[in-house]
Amino acid sequence: MPTVYILNGPNLNLLGQRQPEIYGSTTLADVEQSCTTLGKELGLEVRFFQSNHEGVIVDTIHEARHKADAIVINPAALTHTSVAILDALNTFDAPVIEVHISNIHKRESFRHHSYVSLRAEGVIAGLGINGYLLALRHLAPLLRGV
Repeated sequence: MPTVYILNGPNLNLLGQRQPEIYGSTTLADVEQSCTTLGKELGLEVRFFQSNHEGVIVDTIHEARHKADAIVINPAALTHTSVAILDALNTFDAPVIEVHISNIHKRESFRHHSYVSLRAEGVIAGLGINGYLLALRHLAPLLRGV
């Protein structure tokens, strides 16, 4: 069964509490449950991670090099600042999908640039938590060779 790492960056642990007018009321635990359930339906093993620390995210990407068949990543604010995450993703030789709950292009101008997009095969932004599910639906046939 193909394995997909879903990585979440800073402050996403507060999903459902922080700025619900932007991010909604769904919690990160809800997102994890939805992704795990859909992953099973699609024949994917989903491993879910969140960290507020850039280095932990880099370490998890390094781990994924040997354990994952794809990465779905919402680097949150690190999207716009982290060359380290980009460099780590560049060592990962499988599909990467970037996800953002909000539409980063409708927000402050500093959020319009993404280092991660330079590596990602696709970017999903502004579709709420459905972005994670769409990423899994996109990856499933690729990873199963369908």
